[in-house]
Amino acid sequence: MIKSSVTLMLLSYIDDVEQRTGLAVGRLFSEGGDGYMSIKKIAEKAGVSPATVSRVLNNPNYKCSVSGLRDKIWKTAIEMNYVPNEAARNLKKGVSAKQEKTWYINILMTRTDSSTTDPFFAELLRVIESEIHDKNCILSKVWYMSVFSDDRKCRRENLDRLIDGMYDEVEGKRDGLIIIGRCNKEALKKLNKKYKRVVSVNRNSTNYEVDEVLCDGKKIASAAVEYLISLGHKNIGYIGQCHSEDRYNGYLETLKKHDLDVIPEYVIETKQTEAEGYEAMEKFFQSDDMPTGIYCANDISAIGMLKCLNKFRNRYYMPSIISSDDIQEAQFTKPMLTTVSLPKEDMGKFALYLLLDRLRGGHSGIVRMELEGKLVIRNSCSSVEDSMWSDYCI
Repeated sequence: MIKSSVTLMLLSYIDDVEQRTGLAVGRLFSEGGDGYMSIKKIAEKAGVSPATVSRVLNNPNYKCSVSGLRDKIWKTAIEMNYVPNEAARNLKKGVSAKQEKTWYINILMTRTDSSTTDPFFAELLRVIESEIHDKNCILSKVWYMSVFSDDRKCRRENLDRLIDGMYDEVEGKRDGLIIIGRCNKEALKKLNKKYKRVVSVNRNSTNYEVDEVLCDGKKIASAAVEYLISLGHKNIGYIGQCHSEDRYNGYLETLKKHDLDVIPEYVIETKQTEAEGYEAMEKFFQSDDMPTGIYCANDISAIGMLKCLNKFRNRYYMPSIISSDDIQEAQFTKPMLTTVSLPKEDMGKFALYLLLDRLRGGHSGIVRMELEGKLVIRNSCSSVEDSMWSDYCI
């Protein structure tokens, strides 16, 4: 699991060592570990020398003297989510960045179209666009197609025809695809079969269908709900998607962990838009039984709820509201929104890193990079005793 700025410092340090020495240190992003695993540890697990591992992982044409050894080493590396260092490999080959091929990258936005907008994904797109430019690649096409995140629409849609049309649209300029946002499982399989080089960036896992960079939705939700519980809240609501949504499952599991009841009236399923967040708060106003704390699956839903509270600020219902994402607008709400921040910069950088490494032949197995969120405490939550909080009434 990749962790915060310490990990990025290690990345920079490893790159520097590899480029100065010509050695392939290698990287592992493992679910249970704290960061990196060297060629030496892969060698230990495979039962061979580090030199043999280095030759196999960094030279596609290297032939092992023992039958099946190459496959064994790669199988071990893949199981450990090894990601080879491209800079070191190119240095050993004498290849400079200027000599490298220019890659055409396509992006599919699955949570944004003319009717649905989630600013988190728009901000993530800007990060990836910047990374594409910095790596001397070309952004060939960005599709905004929310149909891919809607399971019911995907069942009705002719996915093969839709994907074929997208593929033909960028003929000659389609080296790799980055999917930003949740993607229907069947659609993801078809996209991967067509493109063969696909990376998913999302809050939920693809279950190893393609390379992916994510923040575990269950852990994100758990951090948010745990904070509300620490403030004394026991009647906690949920606003957001429920079907195939890790954040909803994280909400449920955290309440169960603390022996707290899930009250159906406190759960309002939405498509996670600002308008639906506003409407959800209106529904709570009309109820005789209301939660003291509310977890919103994303910031934009919470912002809708806060706007509703501010409009009806003469009311005596003032719940603590927490969400996740940390979009830019979260800092400017009234009150400022407490949220679990997702590392968008790291998510975007690692997504392109994985795609380019696969395009260059660096890895063939599925790699999953999981990053952690960080609780950002602002002003939208208070202890349950202070539920008559005044910031809404200023």
